Amino acid sequence: MKVVICGAGVIGASLAYFLAQRGVTVTIIDRCGVATAASGKSGGFLALDWCDGSPMEQLTRNSFALHAELAALLGKTYDYRRLDTYLVESTERDSLVPSRPGNPKWLNGNCAVRYALGTSTTTAQVHPEKFTRTLIDAAIERGATLQIGCIEGISLSGTPQTVRSVVVDGTSIPADVAVIAMGPWSNTAAKWLPLPPVGGAKSQSITLHPTGKIPAHALFVEYRTARGEQHAPEIFARPDGEVYICGMSDDTPVPESADQVAPNLPACDALHRMAANLSSSLASAKRTRNQACYRPICIDGLPLLGRIPGVSGAFVATGHNCWGILNAPASGLAMTELIVDGYAKTVDLSPFDPRRLMSHSPALVT
Repeated sequence: MKVVICGAGVIGASLAYFLAQRGVTVTIIDRCGVATAASGKSGGFLALDWCDGSPMEQLTRNSFALHAELAALLGKTYDYRRLDTYLVESTERDSLVPSRPGNPKWLNGNCAVRYALGTSTTTAQVHPEKFTRTLIDAAIERGATLQIGCIEGISLSGTPQTVRSVVVDGTSIPADVAVIAMGPWSNTAAKWLPLPPVGGAKSQSITLHPTGKIPAHALFVEYRTARGEQHAPEIFARPDGEVYICGMSDDTPVPESADQVAPNLPACDALHRMAANLSSSLASAKRTRNQACYRPICIDGLPLLGRIPGVSGAFVATGHNCWGILNAPASGLAMTELIVDGYAKTVDLSPFDPRRLMSHSPALVT
């Protein structure tokens, strides 16, 4: 079996890893490279039970456990560790949120920890770009191939229509199976396959390098500006000393490719000001990156994981929104089972079947 994965983000990387483990011939194609979009610019936050009570519960719980297993197997190359996670309130008006004795020492600004959202048993993190690259490298060690190029089409033939090849920069790569895992750029494949639309929600983020060490903490912040505006920045301290901060969105349309995504610099400045309001360590920290990415999201907020109806050998794996890094391992494993064995054993994929949204799909272009 020859499988071509369209997209070298974390979902495509996880699928390539598990397929290669099964001895499948895998080719990964990406226009810009490994983890150049959201998979390289997200926070890398992992939570065991934050999706409980939703269709995502089984997928998320399985994936949280798989992250721990993969970290033990693949080593410490991508900064996996457990975290304590807090809900923090902060405001630019000094009189509204006095600092509290219960705050961690490094949170010495105008803020207060309200309560714990998670502990080291229920929350963790990875460095998303390092994690994605580690999975790709492990897949390549098992025989997979990575190719950088522009996907120009998917060739179909027969009745029912069947995948024959994926066209990359004018060259046809033979394929028994093609998997669309291109995040918000998966819409490109709707020219060749009957796919429901996948949107892109843009978020800015920055990275800081404080001079002092920040503990293994994740913060979800309820922030009020002096004008009364509400924001919800998220702050993740990383083992290498970097601190990642995100939380400002805008409505800029998804560009043609990931390398054309540009951050909104005033929004990045605002993130730094919010962080500075929480901690003197963050106020004096050097900013090392301004960046932005588009989270892939479907109309119902659930991912697309499954067969593309009407085309034999065509599959899709995308639309994980803010939980792509968390749910990548279980998604990759379950999709591998579906492709190789004909059904997913580890996770019930029925809530994520693309057919649920096919009424929103554009007409198939042949």
